[in-house]
Amino acid sequence: MNHLPKKVMLVSGESSGDQHGANLFLELKKRCSEVQGIGMGGKKMVAAGIEIRYDSSRIGVIGVIEVIKRYAEIKRALKAMQELLLEQQPDLLICIDYKEFNFKLAGFARKNGIKVLFYVSPQIWAWRPGRVVKYGKVIDMMAVIFPFEVPFYENENVPVRYVGHPSVDTAHAKHSREDDFKAYGLDRDKPVVGILPGSRSDEINRMLPVMLQAAELIQKTIPGVQFVLPQADSVTDELLQASFQHSGIQVKAIKSQFHDTVQCCDAVMTVSGTAALEIALLQIPMLVAYKLSTITYLLAKILVDTEFIGLPNIIAGKSVVKEFIQYQATPENLAQEILLLLQDPQYAQTVREGLQTVKIKIGKGGGSENMAELALEMLQES
Repeated sequence: MNHLPKKVMLVSGESSGDQHGANLFLELKKRCSEVQGIGMGGKKMVAAGIEIRYDSSRIGVIGVIEVIKRYAEIKRALKAMQELLLEQQPDLLICIDYKEFNFKLAGFARKNGIKVLFYVSPQIWAWRPGRVVKYGKVIDMMAVIFPFEVPFYENENVPVRYVGHPSVDTAHAKHSREDDFKAYGLDRDKPVVGILPGSRSDEINRMLPVMLQAAELIQKTIPGVQFVLPQADSVTDELLQASFQHSGIQVKAIKSQFHDTVQCCDAVMTVSGTAALEIALLQIPMLVAYKLSTITYLLAKILVDTEFIGLPNIIAGKSVVKEFIQYQATPENLAQEILLLLQDPQYAQTVREGLQTVKIKIGKGGGSENMAELALEMLQES
């Protein structure tokens, strides 16, 4: 590399992307200590040494109506990132997930002669496959995290590299289950149920009340059951308390210890997304539940061509864990499935065996290291 320090701009819009961006930059620093990082993200990217100019927690939303509500803020964020690109002229822009936003930013970067590496492909197998060609026009390289995504891009002659899923390396607890039980004040003789309502405020407002009502029903059947909630960095105490105060359930919210909290669970209620995959890698039986605004849901029904929404099922290519979407995501349905997982050991074991299949199918680890190598290659070419 030449003697001038290389400058990388990293842009992430949600909690999982913040983690991926942080891990990637830490690996990149190991290979090129002088590299500078700047961009948009959250607390984890800040801790990794990236100079964050826009806090992504303000714009982490999903769904058409939710985006419309937050549109002015998202537009401000995009303008801020475009201005930052022109001001800083980075050697490489790394767009991490957050598809629509980063698609627009990537197009702007390319028009201004800045090289673009896109990390985490849009789920083209499910949502408008024609987008492959459009992405090909605004990026220099697509880094995919599932092996089955590669042909979609190769078939359209879009540069693609399979780097492996970053969660394969990170989805493990730091402490023993026994130590975690002590640290969290949990009783080893009573079942533990995890409540994971998401990391975005819209998700939490929609899913946490349903999950808490399900928890009340579970508690009626199993009086000693314990509930834990791994609290993401992007989730404020106030946001959780808004739902907790309307519930008769005691829930232990445990901050920034996702994997250790999940490993204590006998069963988990989770939304779809990276969290469901990480729970699968930890081999904990779960259900996947999700609700969108009615308009977003109806649009998704028209546009999305996939049998499943949970990554464990998508990767396995079959139903490994039960999914409860929109009108099926009722407290009664969630409670019934969790009780089955807790009270029927044979059923729980069948789910665990399915999760083992997911672990095998997801493939190799080293996602962050492979991404860092790819970013370094592109920096050396610039």
